[in-house]
Amino acid sequence: MFQILVIDDDISIQIFLKRLLEKQGYQVVVASDGDEGITQAIAYRPALIICDWIMPGLNGLEVCHRIKTDENLSTTFFILLTSLDSVADRVRGLDAGADDFITKPIEQNELKARVRAGLRLHQLSRDLQNQKLLLETELAQAAEYVRSLLPLPMTEPFTINSQFIPSRQLGGDCFDYYWLDPDYLAVYLLDTAGHGLKATLPSISVLNLLRSRALKNLNYYQPSDVLRGLNETFQMNYQNDKYFTIWYGVYNRAKRQLIYASAGHPPAVLVSGTSHKNTQVQLLRTPGMPVGMFPEAKYVDASCNVDKFSSLYIFSDGAYEITKSDGTLWSLDAFIQILASLQHTVGYQLDRILNYLIALNAKEAFDDDLSILQLKFD
Repeated sequence: MFQILVIDDDISIQIFLKRLLEKQGYQVVVASDGDEGITQAIAYRPALIICDWIMPGLNGLEVCHRIKTDENLSTTFFILLTSLDSVADRVRGLDAGADDFITKPIEQNELKARVRAGLRLHQLSRDLQNQKLLLETELAQAAEYVRSLLPLPMTEPFTINSQFIPSRQLGGDCFDYYWLDPDYLAVYLLDTAGHGLKATLPSISVLNLLRSRALKNLNYYQPSDVLRGLNETFQMNYQNDKYFTIWYGVYNRAKRQLIYASAGHPPAVLVSGTSHKNTQVQLLRTPGMPVGMFPEAKYVDASCNVDKFSSLYIFSDGAYEITKSDGTLWSLDAFIQILASLQHTVGYQLDRILNYLIALNAKEAFDDDLSILQLKFD
């Protein structure tokens, strides 16, 4: 049974509306002023409110605004009861959040029809809200599933830590690292274009294929060959028009050498040096189109030596494409400066980086997935 709240300082109007609506099968609660009406609304959460515009104390516009800004009452259908019928008055009412108007003197059939229409819209709003909550729950579960697939931190023979903060919509970030043999470690991070499950599923597919080495005739020690194999397997025409960027590297711990290749991905950042004075920053990136865009795309390898006490950062663009409070977009260069400045600090550096990014972000949640890998070499 739908519950309706009537707010009016005129007792005769209260009695008239209560009797009329109860005959239609509705449960009716009444209030004699705006303050009492808001209290009743919070207590009963009615499906529909009929409120007089002109009342002592809080008027109908103020009550309407208070109701519509309450998250628990946002789907309540609000009808203003008024003798004012100018266009300007109607605009003021709509701006305050009113959903409909009934003009005095009240015509019973019109009132019944507007109430029925209002309750239909209220039910539709409730259904949409429930579907939204269900979708958000499912996306949160999907994000937890992706998180469960990601590798655990590594402490020997060097340290690998990570941060993964899925966006509100869930995106396509994914990463992994594992030993190809006792001397060679493979590490990669990829970012599928777009948001939602359509972006997440290709990322999970790549992770499973690489982790199981299911792609045949592939040299997993040669990054460019891995990207070539992925590009042949994940063409947009066959993957819901989804492409992804990826950075893939193989580290030889005996030679302290890193071989890498990238496909449209932000550069990995290698920070080295024994003090602030001799800190060096290398951007590790090779030319190559994102995987899936073009069948004929070519990928090349590059290599570098890794000095002791260096840190390698691999990340998605969500780590620096952040809207600041002044409305401007943060930059990759600024993000790299933060990485370099933390090279010789003590403690868990990824926590410091994440706290800085959260403080920098002007919104409640990040617009895109944020993923960062840190490899600290002794």
